[in-house]
Amino acid sequence: MKRIFFALAFASVFWSCKTAGTGTTMSKPAMEKVAVAIDLNNVKEDKVMVVVTSPKISLDEVTYSVPKIVPGTYSIDDYGKYIEDFKAFDSKGTLLSTTKTDENTWTIKNAKTLAKITYLVNDTFDTEKGSGFGNIDIFSPAGTNIDAGKNFMLNMHGFVGYFQDKKDLPYTVSISHPETLWGATSMTDMDSSTTNDLFTTARYAELVENPIMYAKPDYTTFTVDGMEILIGVYSPSGKVTAESITPEMKTMMTAQKTFLGKINATKKYSVLLYLSSLTPTDAKGFGALEHPTATTVVLPEMMPKAELVKSMQDVVSHEFFHIVTPLSIHSKEIHYFDYNTPKMSQHLWMYEGVTEYFANLFQINQGLITEQEFYTRMSEKIEHANAMNDTMPFTTMSANVLTEPYKEQYLNVYEKGALIGMCLDIIIREKSNGQRGILDLMQKLSTEYGAAKPFNDEELFAKITSLTYPEVGTFLTTYVSGATPIPYETYLSKVGVTKSMKQVPGNVFLKGQTPYITVDQKTKEIIVIPAIELNDFYKNLGIKGGDILVSINDKSYSLDNIYEMITISQTWKENDSISIKIKRDGKEQVIKGKVKLPYEEKEGLNATDTTKTTLKEAWLKA
Repeated sequence: MKRIFFALAFASVFWSCKTAGTGTTMSKPAMEKVAVAIDLNNVKEDKVMVVVTSPKISLDEVTYSVPKIVPGTYSIDDYGKYIEDFKAFDSKGTLLSTTKTDENTWTIKNAKTLAKITYLVNDTFDTEKGSGFGNIDIFSPAGTNIDAGKNFMLNMHGFVGYFQDKKDLPYTVSISHPETLWGATSMTDMDSSTTNDLFTTARYAELVENPIMYAKPDYTTFTVDGMEILIGVYSPSGKVTAESITPEMKTMMTAQKTFLGKINATKKYSVLLYLSSLTPTDAKGFGALEHPTATTVVLPEMMPKAELVKSMQDVVSHEFFHIVTPLSIHSKEIHYFDYNTPKMSQHLWMYEGVTEYFANLFQINQGLITEQEFYTRMSEKIEHANAMNDTMPFTTMSANVLTEPYKEQYLNVYEKGALIGMCLDIIIREKSNGQRGILDLMQKLSTEYGAAKPFNDEELFAKITSLTYPEVGTFLTTYVSGATPIPYETYLSKVGVTKSMKQVPGNVFLKGQTPYITVDQKTKEIIVIPAIELNDFYKNLGIKGGDILVSINDKSYSLDNIYEMITISQTWKENDSISIKIKRDGKEQVIKGKVKLPYEEKEGLNATDTTKTTLKEAWLKA
C-alpha cells in the first residue's frame, strides 16, 4: 500500500485489490448463450449503447442485474447507478414492461417472450469526487472510461450484467470501435476485422475478469518463462509509452516468476496502464486491480518516470502475486461470489496480507531492493498498523469489511496483513531450520485446493497447522482471530532483527499528512501556508508563510506539476545548492542557499544479532 499526497489538499491512495470469482461451469443446453453488443462508435452525451440478446427464458418474470460489488474492492459500488434508459423487447420489437427493483436490478415481465434488452452506460471516471480510500465513488482501476475516439476503459462489470440463474451460460461480446483504436486485453479476438472485436467466455464470472482498454495502439509484448506478457499504455499527452517502461517491467516480472517457481502456471498476462490527466472529469483513484490474467493500473500522467516505474513495480507486483491467493487458494465465499448479495471471507490476512508481503519479500529475495530497504518497509508497516485498531480480530474485520466500524480498518490488510505473513514466514523458517517458509506453505495449499476447489472458511487454520507446526496454529488463533496485538519484536528477534531509534530526513513540503504548502485554485500558484510553524528548510532560506513558490532551480512550478516538485524534493540531499524564486508582497525575488532537511526521530529495524545470520539469510534469500 502506498500513499501519495497530491495537490496538497488531499492524499491519492494506492489501494487494491481484487479477488476472483472463479465459479464452476454447470451443464447448459447446447448453443444457449448470452450475446452482447457494445457500440463504441456512436457515443452520445458520453454514453455507450449496450444491446443484450437474451437466452431462452422459461419464467414469466426474470431479473437482469449488474454488480453491486466486484470481489476484492471491498466496497459497495452499485454499478447500476451508471445505467440509463433500460428497455426490454420481444422478437417483434414490442416493448416489454420493466421495473427497476433496486439500484442494480431490473425485473422484466412476460419474460418468456424476451428477445433483447438495451441500455446506455455512463462512465465512472467522469463522476469521481474527492480522492483517497473511502472518498472516490468507485476506485478508478475498477471503474470505466468513455472518451470518444480516444480511450475506453471497459471493466466489463460496468457494461454487462447477467440474467437470473443464467450466470453460467457462455457469453459472446461483440465490440464495434473506431479503426484507430485497439483493444488491449488477455482475451483472444475472434473477429479479423479492424473495426469489430468478438470475444467469447465460458460464463459471466470469466467475462468480468477480462478488462479491455481501447486506445491508440501503444503496447509491447514479451515472454517470461513461458508466460506471454502484454503491456498496454494510454497516455493522454503521449508522455509515457509502453516501450519506455517495458525494460523495468520485464525485470520485475522475471524476478516474480523466478520467486514463485512451480506455483504459477498462468500462460498469458496483461498489464493495462491508464494515465490520468487529473482534469476534473478524469480518474482520481490511483492504484491497481488484479484479475486472473490481467491487472488494470491507474496513475497520474504527470508522475516523473522514476516514480512511475517504482509505483508500477510495487502495485503490479502485488496484483501479480494474487495468482497465488486468492486465485489458486480461496474460500467458498470467493469461489461462489454473489455480485449483488455478497458474503465476505474471514481471510483477507491471506488474500491481501500475504500477497502484499510477497510483493515486498520477492524484491529483497531477487535483489531488486537492499536489505535495509526491506527493513524500512516492514518498519513503516508496523508504524501504520499500530496507528489502526490493533485489538480488532482480523478475521472479524475481514468477514464484516463492508460495514462500519470494520470498513474503516480495511487498509490494515496491507499493513498488519503483510506483517502477519512476515511473522508466519519467520515461525516456519525457525521450526524448519530455514528449509521452508510461507511460500512453501502456499505451494502446499495450492496443491491441496487449487483454483477449482475452495476451502471452508472455518477450516483453514486447522489445515494450515496440519501442513506446518503447532506454533503456527497458536499464532493464528492468538493474533489473527484473537484480539491480542502482535509482539513484532519477538518474531523479528528470531532472525536477529531489532528495533532502534534514528534520525531520518523528512519531506520539506509535508510532515506526515500535513502540508506546508497549498494551492490557489484560481491562479494555480503554490503558496507556503501562512501562520504555520515552518521546518528548518524554510527557516534556513528565509522563506516565510504567504510566499509564493514560483520556481526551484530554474524550473517553474504550479498546480499542473506540483506532484513532480514534491517527488523531486525527495531526492534532495543535505547541503545541496538550491535556488528558489518566490513572490512576496507582489514582488519576485530569488533566494539562493543550501538545502537543510527537516529531521525526525523514527523507529527503525536493523540486523544486529550476528548469531542469527543463517536463519535471517534463509528468510530473506532462500
